[in-house]
This record gives sequence, C-alpha cells and structure tokens, in this order.
Amino acid sequence: MRELSWAVRLLLVNQFGVNTGFYLLIPYLAGHLTGDLGLSAAVTGVVLGVRNLSQQGLFLIGGSASDRLGARRVIIAGCALRTVGFGLFAFGATVPLLLAAAVLSGLAGALFNPAVRAYIAVAAPDKARAFALFNVFAQAGALCGPVVGGVLLLVDFRAAALTAAAIFAVLTVAQAFVLPARDVPASGGSVLGDWRRCLTDRRFLAFTLALSGMFALQNQLYLVLPLAAEQATGTAGSVALLFLVSTVASLLFQVRITKWLESATSRGRAMALGLAVMGAGFFAPALLPGIVPVLVAVLALAFGVMMAQPFVYERIGQFGGESLTGTYFGMFYLVSGVVAAASTALVGWVGAAGPAVCAAMGLTCSAAVLIHERRTAVPA
Repeated sequence: MRELSWAVRLLLVNQFGVNTGFYLLIPYLAGHLTGDLGLSAAVTGVVLGVRNLSQQGLFLIGGSASDRLGARRVIIAGCALRTVGFGLFAFGATVPLLLAAAVLSGLAGALFNPAVRAYIAVAAPDKARAFALFNVFAQAGALCGPVVGGVLLLVDFRAAALTAAAIFAVLTVAQAFVLPARDVPASGGSVLGDWRRCLTDRRFLAFTLALSGMFALQNQLYLVLPLAAEQATGTAGSVALLFLVSTVASLLFQVRITKWLESATSRGRAMALGLAVMGAGFFAPALLPGIVPVLVAVLALAFGVMMAQPFVYERIGQFGGESLTGTYFGMFYLVSGVVAAASTALVGWVGAAGPAVCAAMGLTCSAAVLIHERRTAVPA
C-alpha cells in the first residue's frame, strides 16, 4: 500500500466500501420484496433482473463515459446514483419506485466499475500488484457486507438499506474532495468510432473470448457448487462455508501469489495457469461425492482467479491505452457477461454433468490463452 499513490489507495478503500454496501443489501433484497412487501416471485424476479441488466448491459456506456468525461467524474456520479438507488429501496413500496431503484443502482455499477479499473490501470505504477490489492479489498468488503446486513436486519430492512446508502454517500464525498482529477486524452474520434475500434481489434476480441471463461467459471460459485454442497450435506447452511473459504483464501494469498508469478513466469502463462486451475478443480465434484470435493473446487476457483485476474486487468489497460482504457474495460465486461450468462444456462441445462462441462471450459480457455499469447504480440 505504501508504494501506491493516495489516489489509488483511496480507490482500494472505495472498493471495500462499494462491496460492503452492495452485499449489505442485495443478498437480502429478494426476501424483503417477497416477505415484507408481499410481491410475487415473478415481480421480484423482474426487479432483480432489471437491476442486473442495467449494470451488465451498460458497462460499455460507463467505460466510454470514463474515457470522455474522466474516470473521477464517472466514479463520483456512480457512487451518488447508488446512494439514491439504495435510498429508494429503503422507502419504495410500489413497483414503479422499486424499478427506479433497480435501474439507478444498476446504472451506478455500470458507471463506477469500469471507471475505477481504468483509473487504476493508468495511475498505478505496478498495475498487477495494484489490482491484486484491489481484489483483496473487494473480497474483504464482500465478506463484511452480509455480516453487517444480517445484524441490521434484526432491526428491519430499512435500517440495512439506509446504512448501505449512507456508505455510498460517504464514498461520493470522499471521491469528490480527495480523488485528484486526471487529464482526459482525446481519443480522436466519436464514441461509435471507439466502439468500432474495440470490435475490430482482433487481438483484444480473441483475448476477451478466451478470458471470459474466468467469469463463466466464477459464476458457478452461485449455481453448480452451492447445489453440490446442499446435495452433499443436506443443508443450505453449507453454502455460506463456500463463500467463507473462497474469501479467506483470497485475503491470505492474493498479493503473495501475484508477486511470485510476476517473477516466476510470463503474464500470459500466469493467466493460462489460472484458468487451468479453475477448470481442473471441477474434476473433484464431478468424480467424487461429498462436501470435501466441493471445497476443493471452491479453493481451485479462488486460487485460479488470484493467478489470472490481476494480469487480466493489467492487459486490458494495455490494449486500451490511456485514451480508451475505460471503453476496453466496458467492452470486456459486456462480452464476458454475455458469455457467462450463456455458459451458466448451459451448465444448468446439462444438470449433473455441469462440473464436467466446467472443467472442460476451464482447460479449453486456458489453451486458448496460450495460443493467443504465442500468436499475438503483447500490446504496448
């Protein structure tokens, strides 16, 4: 941390706050909508789906805004919008208000997620280690958020929602007063031209498709592995153990692994190794019964992400350059989100063969990364 600028340190703390506020509220939102407000499962699904679509579908807009307006302004706007969105969840009792809250909170994530990563990709001297620390702070927030939210729910949902909104309000003020503005280099073209450049950058598209497997496999922490854990133990409480194991592993080993891989191998091999580890971990629940193989898969996912993710973020910044970093991050997240959604649907469709499909996906994407690294030059 001491090697980083104050701006990057602030963004790391900001990510801790973002994840704390998010996981303080969102995991309990469905229960509030169906239980406290008495909405049907269908309406609840629409509200949650709108929030997710507003975020995943607008990442490219947020990335382009970061390049055009400056990452600082977009980060501040995103935190402010989420303050309003979560505040609406606290007081909204009608479907139109809840949909407005869902859209605002989703749009907020679409704004500050690519903008924060773009800022770090430009401002941090050692980008891979900065993103390793970024992952540590994000995981710590994801661990703290549900715990704080569970305590606040002993009061009521409104207390949890207002606390989450207050966290984002504090983050908004902190970015406005402390985060320094950076010069916004001109891209030399229109927004559509920037998008066209991304879509015609064959090296970047090949990289994105190969690395989208990382997000597709991460998503199985919400589908395949929880189902396998419940089946092995007979209780839904075992699912919490999966998230605890994954988070603690990241907190303990992320920075050490990134530092070791920086000196031990190339960036491309590190990313390929991470995907291979993620995929190989699914062989355990595919071949063996019980909770232990499921935990092995969870640890493999955690370690694979720790190996690959910092270098993935570093490489996206290299593809985009200083003028289009946000746009490239936005396009990467948009494509990865589509691939992850399609992969999750496929894994759910094949049922019991899901772990085997995940294993094949990880190993295939790992091979694709190696082929990509051999055939294309690393962007300047």
